[in-house]
Amino acid sequence: MPEPAAAVLALRAGATVFSDAKSTLVQTGPRPLVPGGSGAEQLGRTVHALEGEPEGVLVAGAVPFDLAAPGALRVGPAVRTPGPLTPTAGRLPARVTVARSRPWPTPARYAASVRAALERIDAGEVQKVVLARSLELTALGDWSVPQLVAELAARNPAATTLAVPVDDPAVPGGRWLVGASPELLLRRRGPSVLLRPLAGSVPRSPEPAEDLRRADALMASDKDRREHAYVVEAVVETLRPLCRTVSAPEPELLATPTVWHLATRITALLNDTETTSVDLVAALHPTPAVGGSPRGAAAQVIREVEEVDRGCYAGAVGWQDGDGDGEWVVGVRCAEVAGNLLRILGGAGIVAGSDPEAEVRETAAKMRTVLEAAARR
Repeated sequence: MPEPAAAVLALRAGATVFSDAKSTLVQTGPRPLVPGGSGAEQLGRTVHALEGEPEGVLVAGAVPFDLAAPGALRVGPAVRTPGPLTPTAGRLPARVTVARSRPWPTPARYAASVRAALERIDAGEVQKVVLARSLELTALGDWSVPQLVAELAARNPAATTLAVPVDDPAVPGGRWLVGASPELLLRRRGPSVLLRPLAGSVPRSPEPAEDLRRADALMASDKDRREHAYVVEAVVETLRPLCRTVSAPEPELLATPTVWHLATRITALLNDTETTSVDLVAALHPTPAVGGSPRGAAAQVIREVEEVDRGCYAGAVGWQDGDGDGEWVVGVRCAEVAGNLLRILGGAGIVAGSDPEAEVRETAAKMRTVLEAAARR
C-alpha cells in the first residue's frame, strides 16, 4: 500500500481503517473472531487467534458497549503507513440528498431521561450516568463510507479516524461504524501503557472570546471536574493491581472542532508483560466516561432509562498484534452507516448538578462531528 490515500479506496473492499496524525493502519482480508460471538467472547479469543500467525497479522475492529452484544473483531493482515489518511484522494464528487431527519429520542424526551437519571442520582443509587441519543438521516441514495471517512479525517486531524465493518465485510450493503474519536482508551507498548480519558465537556463557540470564556469556565466547573474525577479514579483503581506504577496528573483542556473536553494523560507500567492490550480493554471497558459510576449501577440505569441501541458506539475500537501491543480508542463521535441510513450517536455524562437542557446542547455539539462531515458544505 504505497500511501495513506489508498486506505480510502480499500474501504470499498471491506477494509478496517484507523488513521491518526502519525500513521494509517489498514487491515484487509479479515476473517471473523468467533463468528457471531459476543464482544466478551471475541476479546477472550484474541491472544490465541494470533498464535502461529505471521508478523503483520492483527486482531482489529470494534468491541460493543455491552460486552454481551455481538462483537466486530476480525483477524487479518494489516499494513501501517506513515502519515495520516490523505483526505483529498477519497473525496468523491457525488452528494447525498437527505430525505428525512429523525432525532431519537427527541430533545424533549432526552431531557426527560436526564431528569430521570438525576432522580436516581439524588436517591443515591449512582454517582454518574452517561446517556446517549441519536439522529437518523435517511438519504435518497446510499451513503459513501469512503466519502464520510475522508471528510472526517479532513475536519478532525487530531482525532483517530476509523471505519470498521460491523457485519461481514463480504456482504454488500452491510453496516459500518465510522467516526473521528478524540479519546484514547489505551495504548500498550511492551510494559508501557498510556491512557487519555475525557469527561466534562462544553460546546465550542465560533466567537474567539466566547470560546475562551467557555474553556475557562469548564476548567473551573465543579460539576465537570467531579464528572471527570469519577472516570480518572475508576481507571486508576482498575490499573493499580496490574501495574507497578500509575501516574494521573491534574486534568487539562483538550479541544476538538466542536467541543472542549477535560482530559487526563494517565501513564502506567505493567507488572507483567503477559498482560496484553485486550486484557486491559476487558478490565477497563466501559469506563465511567461512557457508562457511569459505579459501573454496575450505572449500567442498570442506562438499561432502564436510555432509549437507543448503542451497538458499537461507545465501545472500544482498535487493534492488537501478536506481541500483545495495541491501541484502542473509545468509539465516540461515531455513526452507524447502512445503505441510505446514517445513525449518528452522542452522549453526555449526568451527575448531580447537571442541567437537562445543557446536556441536550452538549450531545448536539458532539453529533455535529459526523453531521458536518455528512453535510459537506
